[in-house]
Amino acid sequence: MMFKPTNPCLVTFSSPDSPVTEQYRKLKTLILKMTRNEFRNTLLVTSSVGGEGKSITCANLAIMLAREYGHTVMLVDADLRKPALHDYLGLKSVYGLADCLNDRIDLGKAIVKTGLPKLSFLSAGKQVADPAELLSSYRMKELLTELKNRYQDRYIIIDTPPTLLYAETLALSALVDGVVVVVKEGVASLQGVRDTLDVLKSATLLGIVYNDVSNASLDGSYRNYKDHYKKYQKQ
Repeated sequence: MMFKPTNPCLVTFSSPDSPVTEQYRKLKTLILKMTRNEFRNTLLVTSSVGGEGKSITCANLAIMLAREYGHTVMLVDADLRKPALHDYLGLKSVYGLADCLNDRIDLGKAIVKTGLPKLSFLSAGKQVADPAELLSSYRMKELLTELKNRYQDRYIIIDTPPTLLYAETLALSALVDGVVVVVKEGVASLQGVRDTLDVLKSATLLGIVYNDVSNASLDGSYRNYKDHYKKYQKQ
């Protein structure tokens, strides 16, 4: 099986020498620096609202870690409301996360080998009536514990729904080792980011990815987000 995603946004695969890929390389380096001493290997990626690029960030980070780091990587789509990773990666699966939680399908049957060495994928799986209840369940806690302990040499990168729109991301943030928040310029307001950080204040926030930023905003909006993040870190 060959890894052949066609989505142009997966720049870490299609354009490994591009300036955008270099930013993902910097993100990878920062993530490694903050997590590898104690190997905090379960990482959640979210955003304040929809359309901020959290799923693309998730996929590119996972690809970068798999291609340029010694550990293996598992990418998990826990956005059961609007899953996108399977389309970005160009992969199909019989079972996924929802099947493992709802029907107790064995993880081994649901995890897909992507064709890219060191990268595996757990899709969202079938549609369910109440994603919040399922992802906040004790079974989800058991599954994440199993992933963490069963694959101790593997980074587990988890895509989740937007924090301000749905309740399950808060529940999941308490079960992982670290959280990355994606902020897209012109989409999330500063107040929205403040509210997101407040919601996630009990979690271990690793940082904010400021996405699709224009040069004109580097001294304006970026400084505001950065200053608020520093205040958050001191709390």
